[in-house]
Amino acid sequence: MHLKKTPVRNGRTYLSAVESRRDPKSGKTKKVTIQKFGYLDELEKEHSDPIAYFSEIVARMNQAKAEQKSALTVTLDSTHRVEGDERKNFGYVALSFIYHELEIQNFLNARQRALEVSYNLNSIMRLLVFSRLLAPGSKKKAYDEREWFFERSDFSLADLYRALSRFAGYGEALQLWMHERIVATYGRDTSVTYYDVTNYYFEIDEQDELRRKGVSKEHRPDPIVQMGLLTGQQRNPHGVPVVPGQHKRLHHALAHFEAYPQAVSNRESHRCFGQRAKYTKERLLFSKPSRRVRF
Repeated sequence: MHLKKTPVRNGRTYLSAVESRRDPKSGKTKKVTIQKFGYLDELEKEHSDPIAYFSEIVARMNQAKAEQKSALTVTLDSTHRVEGDERKNFGYVALSFIYHELEIQNFLNARQRALEVSYNLNSIMRLLVFSRLLAPGSKKKAYDEREWFFERSDFSLADLYRALSRFAGYGEALQLWMHERIVATYGRDTSVTYYDVTNYYFEIDEQDELRRKGVSKEHRPDPIVQMGLLTGQQRNPHGVPVVPGQHKRLHHALAHFEAYPQAVSNRESHRCFGQRAKYTKERLLFSKPSRRVRF
């Protein structure tokens, strides 16, 4: 960080603290303004030597930043017994790092600004994600154990349930957001993908637009919902679509590729494999060069 003296058209000079940062996508270095101080001629009315004064301010800012990055020594007492609410989870820090790398908080915060709600969507999402990965259970169980994490938890259980409908509406957009950042950060091999579908049945009397009667391994007559999972060569998920239960497995996969065109890098040579090589006639029918899917 350094003091930048920017000349303007009217002959005046503007002082600000700027820092050079590298763009992870383009790899180019750009200047980011950290703090604005004002015009030099106006600052001279308050300080005899504004450049020297604010250069010292910037030096202190650099020193404070360096101290924040310094090593931290933690002393633990092996005889101390941790009980009750004193227990905290430190291991989720690794998950939090990945969460921030995918910039999920930016996705949710941008949509939070358009909502008139008192709870924080990002705080609720973080709790649900970390709880699901470390101690799978119900939404209420995750809420009851929220104090295990060093996270903001100033929301009620009712707020958590209300946020679920918001998350459901963001599903496809969030998957695309994460896909783009995974490609940029880790890379993906989508020359060959693997696709499977599972069913969830509902004990209801009447069907609706989503819960429809379809083929079930348990031969249940109840309406079902199909959830698919598409993975690549690295076995990380590319998409998790949910469709009505009356669709066949192959149609489900084709609908997935139409809804998620980013799922494959080269549609001309792409191959997709399912759990069973069934639907031979349909496979030939749908094996077009533009979207070749093989089961």
